[in-house]
Amino acid sequence: MKTVKIVLPEKLGMELKNYVKSGWFIDESEVLRTALQEFIRHNRLKLMEKFMKEDIEWALKIKAGAK
Repeated sequence: MKTVKIVLPEKLGMELKNYVKSGWFIDESEVLRTALQEFIRHNRLKLMEKFMKEDIEWALKIKAGAK
C-alpha cells in the first residue's frame, strides 16, 4: 500500500476529524481514501467522455476530408 503525506488547511482538517468523530468513518485515512476514490470515479467518466468526443471530431474531420 502506498503512503501519502498531505497538509490540510485547519478548517478542512477539522471537518475531516468531525467525520471520524461522528462515526461516519473508522479513521481519517478512510475518509481520504473514500474521497479520492469518488473523485477518480467521477472524473474517469468525464475523461472518457472527453476522449470519445475528440475521437468523434477526428473521425468527422477525416470523413469530411475524404469527400
